[in-house]
This record gives sequence, structure tokens and C-alpha cells, in this order.
Amino acid sequence: MRNVAMTIEYDGTDFAGWQKQPGGVSTVQGVLEAALGRIVQEPVFLTAAGRTDRGVHAKGQVANFRTRSGMNLGRLAYAVNSLLPFAICVTDMREVPHAYHARYSALVREYRYFLLEKPSAVQGRYTGYHKGSLDIEKLNLCARELVGKHDFAVYSKGNSPGANTLCTVYGASWSRHEETVVFRISANRFLRTMVRFLVSALLEASPGELKDALSTGRVMKNLVPANPSGLFLWKVLY
Repeated sequence: MRNVAMTIEYDGTDFAGWQKQPGGVSTVQGVLEAALGRIVQEPVFLTAAGRTDRGVHAKGQVANFRTRSGMNLGRLAYAVNSLLPFAICVTDMREVPHAYHARYSALVREYRYFLLEKPSAVQGRYTGYHKGSLDIEKLNLCARELVGKHDFAVYSKGNSPGANTLCTVYGASWSRHEETVVFRISANRFLRTMVRFLVSALLEASPGELKDALSTGRVMKNLVPANPSGLFLWKVLY
């Protein structure tokens, strides 16, 4: 039995997230497992580094599966891409040690959020939108408050009682690239909808506000998570 890892890009716009769901709902995991199963002629069960939400994209999602197939992995990647819709692409496939687990072996995950300051019919599929010019210096002052080990429950949703909501953020920063403003954040783990809540919070925050929210567990504003269209799971490090 081989353990195979692969890197995946996808446009999440038309999928109900990564995780397979009952009732014929279209998800990235479901589509990939079906395509792989057709080729290796056995059931395939994928484990992913991150379970992205509905409408969220990935540049470097990582998943692994176990298979009895001895098929060359270059051929397997080519074959699965021929069956996948244009919105999903396997960019790399490799054999990994038996103990490797795409979720639990990951050390760092990086997300990026792309934001426009004016609406765009062309770029809107892969960006969020915020009306008006953004102050990058102020955004970075606020973003630095996220770095370190904190309880991020206040900036997430759907956490079960007693769940571990501690995350260690290694870096968080904003930058401008021509017409696009980009938020980068890397951490050991992320909670559900955490990055999108943080983007919304940062866009509205004053320096010190996020630090207070993380220490007290209370936010002063009724936050709505940023539009999923701008969010990408960018890369995973092992």
C-alpha cells in the first residue's frame, strides 16, 4: 500500500468547499476522489491539509491518499487531470512515507487574501472588495497584533464546546501590488472562517483593538466574514 501526496490548485467558486458532503453536493474532495477512484479502480479517501469553505480557492492545497495501485505517479497525475474539470488541477504527485498525514504532518499553512479598492467584473471572481483607499501602514500596525500564540475563538465560528482554539501565527502583513492589496498570514493551524473574520476585523480596526479582542474574547463590532472570493490557501510547509 503506497501513501501518495499531491498538490492541488482549484477555483472554489462553484464548489461547496473542500470537504465531501452527502446528497450529491459538488465539493473539491468529492470530485477528486471520484476521478482518482476511476483510474486506480479502488475507493480513494483523501486527507487534506486544510478544509477550505465554500467559494474559497487554493494555490497549494495538499492532500494524501493510500492506494494499492503501482501506476507511475506521473501517468496517474496526467490521467486524473484529464478527468477533472478545468477548475481543479493536480500540479504535483509524489510518494511519501507511510506515517505522512497531510493534515497532522503540516507545520505551517499560509493563506492570502486579495482585495480591490474598486469593483471589477473581470477580477472579482478572485478578489474581495473594499470601497476607498486603504492605509497599508495602519493595517500592518494592526496585523502585528495577531503574531504569537492566541485564542482565536472570537474570530471564528462553528467551534464545538471544549475545542482547541489556540493558534500560533508566525506572520501577518499587508502589501500593495498595483491595483491589488494582499493580506498574508501564516500559522500552525487555522480555525473555521478565521482568516475571513480577521480580514474584516483588520479593515475596520484601530491599533490595539485586535490585541484587546484576543485577550478578552470580546469584539466591539458585529463582524461579517470577508467575501470568500478573495481567499486562497496559498501553501503548506512540512
